[in-house]
Amino acid sequence: MYDYIKGQVIRVTPEYIVLEQQGIGWQLNTPNPFAFRASASEQQIYVHLHVREDAQLLYGFPNLDQRELFRKLILVSGIGPKGALAILATGNPQQVIHAIEREDEAFLIKFPGVGKKTARQMILDLKGKLGALLEATELPSMEDELPLFGIHPHRHELEEAILALMALGYSEKELDKIRPQLEENDKLETTDAFMKQALQLLLKLT
Repeated sequence: MYDYIKGQVIRVTPEYIVLEQQGIGWQLNTPNPFAFRASASEQQIYVHLHVREDAQLLYGFPNLDQRELFRKLILVSGIGPKGALAILATGNPQQVIHAIEREDEAFLIKFPGVGKKTARQMILDLKGKLGALLEATELPSMEDELPLFGIHPHRHELEEAILALMALGYSEKELDKIRPQLEENDKLETTDAFMKQALQLLLKLT
């Protein structure tokens, strides 16, 4: 089993990144591809190999907490790798872990593809079983979740983020609801920043 791969990120797309290592380009599906940047510097990415009858897919994560929570999530009935990536796309596992421990179904069903039945299954399967992941997390400050609004010129980065969110399973209707807030926020300059803010807004939709 692979644990991690060290190499250079040479391509970033809305769905995956390509990590080149010793002349081999590894295609890694990841929760937020735009959290990575193409660079000549060597990067270490933790990986999970998912084997299906028709394919062998590699998933990449910037840290162990994300990968370990991904592995827990895909064991839950009703959650596949794509669904687990969408849940992890906020960039950290804290909110998900605390929602599971608090049996907060209303929070969990805000993720694409997660209905009440799946949310309940997540709680039944994972509550009290996340071990060190739970010990290492803290609740994020609600005061810091939304930055001030303004006007920005970074439309290309915004469109890249929208494409990446659609690849994770969010619908155009959902994204149209939050687009005005993203367009008015002058503190968002990178695709990664747009994605993180969009995901916070999506989680607040009723």
